[in-house]
Amino acid sequence: MKVSDILRVKGNTLFTVSPAQPLAEAVATMAEHDIGSLVVMEYGDLVGMLTFREVIAGICRNGGAVGTLTVRTVMDDAPLTCTPETEIDEVRRMMLGRHARYMPALDGKTLMGVISFYDVAKAVVDGQDFENRMLKAYIRDWPQEEEGADSPKL
Repeated sequence: MKVSDILRVKGNTLFTVSPAQPLAEAVATMAEHDIGSLVVMEYGDLVGMLTFREVIAGICRNGGAVGTLTVRTVMDDAPLTCTPETEIDEVRRMMLGRHARYMPALDGKTLMGVISFYDVAKAVVDGQDFENRMLKAYIRDWPQEEEGADSPKL
């Protein structure tokens, strides 16, 4: 399974923010849409990620208040990225290696979507569920052997 498979199911709603935007506005957007991340875009290019992790760390550094902080002062300016062709197993390894919960998917410089750790976990579970159903159907349809001279008698 590839990132493009998840993005196709997930849809194409993207939430972005500019680095100059006040952090308070970005936090309000995250709360309003019940999302854990915003892609930081400047002049059409991805320049960072803002997640609840960066927000909390920034607020703590600022004495517990959002105050006049901007997105640029707290964002991750070197986020992990993937492409639509990246395999989900590779995304999972990358996210685990960096403790990343969100990963933008780029096709060249074009933002295609954001993959969350939840999306990856759901894809893995859905894949395992499908495989289990197929195996159970296969076992259920397994042809019965006739008892013969070679078959053990129970």
